[in-house]
Amino acid sequence: MTAQVGAPAPDFSLPADGGETITLSALRGKHVVLYFYPKDDTPGCTTEAKDFTAMAEEFKAAGAVVIGMSRDTATKHDKFIAKHDLKVKLAADVDGSATEAYGVWVEKNMYGRTYMGIERATYLIDDKGVVRQVWRKVRVKGHAQAVLDAVKAL
Repeated sequence: MTAQVGAPAPDFSLPADGGETITLSALRGKHVVLYFYPKDDTPGCTTEAKDFTAMAEEFKAAGAVVIGMSRDTATKHDKFIAKHDLKVKLAADVDGSATEAYGVWVEKNMYGRTYMGIERATYLIDDKGVVRQVWRKVRVKGHAQAVLDAVKAL
């Protein structure tokens, strides 16, 4: 199963940093940038989070909320945010329900070893809860800007 462009985004309600709960359907009326990343405090994931943080005010001005999601716990997200002064919300999909609903829990290969993990992907969800654009197998460099451009084009 995977979220498709033009279809309603799968709803979720998950713990997040700061003791909050993020529920996608509660964000109707705003555009949502939902980016999935493998793990807190790793090089690519840190760069991606910092890139979205650097543009946080621009996303807000464009009517968008940026949410990062991994299978790390909310406590680990709190430490990640504090260490890097991040300005994005981070949802904790510990049981994997959202990563599976969005089709980003995939088989990966590294150094000849096969394992399951999160594929770096971003979903742009409009103010009515419909998926408008999907980026799969994301390369971090320049990605946040490409997503911001897409938000502004909605």
